[in-house]
Amino acid sequence: MGVEDLAERLSAIAEELAELALDRLRDASALARYESGPDPVLMAEEKRITRARRAVEKAATLLRAPRATDS
Repeated sequence: MGVEDLAERLSAIAEELAELALDRLRDASALARYESGPDPVLMAEEKRITRARRAVEKAATLLRAPRATDS
């Protein structure tokens, strides 16, 4: 497996994390309609998932960055 393959896998994981975060926001929004506000546990989980997604995206970007060559 090459570096580019790994970067592609990380990008796919980042997309999955984005969907998961959106699901948490939808759940929090639905609960907010019936309660006084969004569920703080769901909101904290969404933030944690979003942070993880950003870290994975950063890793994928770093892997795709041009390599320095010895000149």
